[in-house]
Amino acid sequence: MWNKMKYMLLSVALVCVSLQAQTAADSDFLHDLGKGDKAAVLIVSFGTSHDDARAVTVDALFRTVAEEFPQMDVREACTSRMIRRILQKRGIEKDTPHTALLKLAAEGYTHVAIQCSNLLDGEEVEALREEVQVMRPFFKEIRMGTPLLHSVEDCRQVISVLTSRLQSLNTPKTHFVWVGHGSPSTANAVYSQLDYMLKAEGHPNFHVATIEGYPTAETVLAKLKEAKAKKVILVPLVFVAGDHAKNDIGVNWREMFAGEGFQVDVIMEGLGEIPEIRTLYLDHLHRAMGPRNPSLSERKKAYEQETE
Repeated sequence: MWNKMKYMLLSVALVCVSLQAQTAADSDFLHDLGKGDKAAVLIVSFGTSHDDARAVTVDALFRTVAEEFPQMDVREACTSRMIRRILQKRGIEKDTPHTALLKLAAEGYTHVAIQCSNLLDGEEVEALREEVQVMRPFFKEIRMGTPLLHSVEDCRQVISVLTSRLQSLNTPKTHFVWVGHGSPSTANAVYSQLDYMLKAEGHPNFHVATIEGYPTAETVLAKLKEAKAKKVILVPLVFVAGDHAKNDIGVNWREMFAGEGFQVDVIMEGLGEIPEIRTLYLDHLHRAMGPRNPSLSERKKAYEQETE
């Protein structure tokens, strides 16, 4: 009898969750605001200790979002503990995502849309999702936009932006190497996907490498030698051109490639500095705030109901 009752209670709970999910899937973030509701956007970045790089990337994305959503308050959070400590010593306070969300809840905000500046859906984004899940009971709704390179179409759009931007430097013997950070998670496979898509879409002299992942510097050097490249232009594939770009790419990689006999130039520019890239982040935020597509589990449930 007790087991039967538990089963009935579980079934009722699942139905309630399903109905809530269906309602959320059909809802529009801003249009669903009721009397007394308040909405905000939270921009989350890893952060940087380089003031010049932050001004043209993190701060620029913040301004872009604020201009796009003048009816909403925009806040910022930094995920790197080390960066927050460095900035704090300079008198610059940056909230963690947890602290930023607590402050928003305390100030009466009921709806929060979050957009991270991450490129990949890796460990940093997964940690952010876990943080958001903990804070979900404090709000009527929290939504998260996806990272820059979340889908195949995202990759295609980034390729279009970056190859067009570099077209004036494109000569027969010039090869471009986009250098990303790399990730220990399976999300690192996006770098290989980008490299494959570049070649498939007619850019044989564009390559992708990573500092701490795959493809490696050695992987790309082998391709450059095979192609008999003369000149190599290193381009950071990171949101902020901070430590990794200035030191790893601008110094270590430059010396490494020059030591292999290539003429090497570096374009010291973070992706966040490019207006078209910031627009892509805005697109992700707009999608997160619009009517949501049903999840896989919701689609399966709907299919089962149709076939019963």
